[in-house]
Amino acid sequence: MSLEIEAKVKVESLKEIADRLAAIGGQLQYDLLQTDTYFDDADHALLAYDCGLRLRRQKGRAGEKVLLTYKGPRQKTRFKSRDEIEIEVSDFATAVELLTALGYQKTLEFDKRRQVWRFLESTVCLDELPLLGSFLEIEASSEQTVADTLRKMELADMPHISESYAHLIRARLNELSPDQMEAFFD
Repeated sequence: MSLEIEAKVKVESLKEIADRLAAIGGQLQYDLLQTDTYFDDADHALLAYDCGLRLRRQKGRAGEKVLLTYKGPRQKTRFKSRDEIEIEVSDFATAVELLTALGYQKTLEFDKRRQVWRFLESTVCLDELPLLGSFLEIEASSEQTVADTLRKMELADMPHISESYAHLIRARLNELSPDQMEAFFD
């Protein structure tokens, strides 16, 4: 199990952030299209305990990869921190079949365009999501590294968003159409 430590910031322009990253020595690694499918049981027990079960399909230059991830409850820290267990699975449809057989059902599915950068000891993701817009996520192994990255990117004073993309998408879908469970790019 690893500890995920990250800061999420809403941004107006991903191009401006990418230009800023390049100017201070960030290195673009790759671009991805990710489709995240979240599961929970009929009682929404995972949600009740602030946990998540996600099946992610991601496509990029290197082909397609499918990842199954459990996210533990958020810890009360400066930045969003939570335990995470992630494994690669070979087949999306079979993974859905397994989760369904275990009593889980799909609760939410959405796309995300992601550009992954390396800067200092951080992974910096420039994300675009339907219905929500553009975000920057900084993930590192320590809060200090996340803080240093924000400072060097001149974003330290920006408000951090502690909610997950799943929470933000669900809230937006509830505003638009409470029965809607999907948000995709056209």
